Amino acid sequence: MNIRTQVLLWGAQRISAMVLALCLVVHLVTMIYAVRNGLSAAEILGRTRGNFAWTGFYMLFVAAVAVHAPIGLRTMLSESLGWRGRSLDIAVLTVGILLALWGGRAVYAVFSGGAA
Repeated sequence: MNIRTQVLLWGAQRISAMVLALCLVVHLVTMIYAVRNGLSAAEILGRTRGNFAWTGFYMLFVAAVAVHAPIGLRTMLSESLGWRGRSLDIAVLTVGILLALWGGRAVYAVFSGGAA
């Protein structure tokens, strides 16, 4: 892998880590607030259904995971197993796409109020 690609992956992972940290804090604070104020899961879902702001927030969360996790997985597989080359790139790209699809499906289910 050339230096430019390595730098781009490094930057993407650092930026996605920052987004993940922010999203995690917002998610945890929101959940703690909801539970402390006696909201049930059904009430929480009722408030998120049809809410474009929360949908956008959670889609950003999913996108950050779909970028961050495969890059880290790629590094771990390369360093611990010595797996390199195009097959590794395809494998982790597949993981990223699947994470994005599954996460998007979950966000859709919460946003639309039904099973995805």
